[in-house]
Amino acid sequence: MARLPQARTPRTAAPHQPAPEAHNPATRIHLGRVFKAESTSYFLLLGTTLFLVAFGLVMVLSSSSVDSYLENAGFFGTVLRQGGFAAVGVPLMLFVSRMPIKFWQRVAWPTLIIACLLQCLVVFTPLGITVAGNTNWLSLGGVQFQPSEAIKLALVIWLGMILSQKQDLLDDWRHVYIPVFGVGGGSIMLVLIGGDLGTVIIMAGILFGALFFAGVRLRMLALPLLVGTVAGVLVAVSSSNRMTRILSFLNTGCDDHTGTISAACWQPLHGTWALANGGIFGVGLGNSKAKWSWLPAADNDYIFAIIGEELGLIGAIVVLGMFILLAFAFLRIMRSSTSVQARVSTAAVMVWVIGQALVNIGVVLGVFPVLGVPLPLVSAGGTALLSTLIAIGIVLSFARAHPDPAGRTPGGTEHPAARPGPRRVSE
Repeated sequence: MARLPQARTPRTAAPHQPAPEAHNPATRIHLGRVFKAESTSYFLLLGTTLFLVAFGLVMVLSSSSVDSYLENAGFFGTVLRQGGFAAVGVPLMLFVSRMPIKFWQRVAWPTLIIACLLQCLVVFTPLGITVAGNTNWLSLGGVQFQPSEAIKLALVIWLGMILSQKQDLLDDWRHVYIPVFGVGGGSIMLVLIGGDLGTVIIMAGILFGALFFAGVRLRMLALPLLVGTVAGVLVAVSSSNRMTRILSFLNTGCDDHTGTISAACWQPLHGTWALANGGIFGVGLGNSKAKWSWLPAADNDYIFAIIGEELGLIGAIVVLGMFILLAFAFLRIMRSSTSVQARVSTAAVMVWVIGQALVNIGVVLGVFPVLGVPLPLVSAGGTALLSTLIAIGIVLSFARAHPDPAGRTPGGTEHPAARPGPRRVSE
């Protein structure tokens, strides 16, 4: 007898439950944006910068303790002030690194105008303060700072913006000379009026470096470079203070060490002697003799001499290696940038930081005459430290916005522009 099929009991469908990961997509995406991994170039630049800032605080403590005590500020007065600027500058650098590229396009003109107005207060009003023959400081509300550092920063942003807008017109001299040398050169001229030739040289390097990396032909840069060189020579010979520095650089009157050493020869000679005293391994951290009021500006312009004396040739090579690593990080970010503005601004910051470091070290080694520029991120000086950290923060924002050279985004996924093309899916 055949068995009849049994009727199936209908089952009640279970209520649909969303997958756990899709429960709150808005929160998940938000957290992913906050905690995503940055690019390798980002961490390379950030890590090198933080190392130089920390190393600089140690060396400022060692080189400034004696002078700080003599100025009734205690042994830690200078380093505490420098540490305060670092405590403000590092978070500010990280905050700036979160800004999109459109933000820098919007603030380029206002930043340059405000910086130039502040510099006008320095050179055209009694608010300007003259130090060592250079009128480059401004006193407002009891606070002294250098507007020229703000002009450096503004030029970095403005040059990237203006050259990106004119990227298809750079073969026409009118689109290079009129905006770049008219506006940018005018802002540099304001600093030159104050007499700070060292800062003017660094700013001119920023201007020409940005034009070079933007793709401007070298023959178009020859005439402005010649005019700038002639102007710099005229400014140098017009000042007795600068001529004295140049003559001391040429060893005029500095060869005879048996008598009284002239004021112009004192600083470069004691800087050389400090380096020679350090030898290969140095005399030890904190054991410098030159910092005992023998070497002027030991914590600022000549801090590299204290590094060479206390840490020796090895310590000096480490500092040089860190700046080389910093330049490598800048080049990686420039290579990975798809935006002309990001590439030009990064190049401008690289010329600024690396060029100024080479000039400072060259002065200490006797390659250049005394120009009065600090060692970036290492020397004492609050305005210089803040402006440099903000400039590096701008470059970090470009590193976050563009993929690594290997073709990966800051989040670690492959960038669409790096893909070779659509792949054929096999059936």
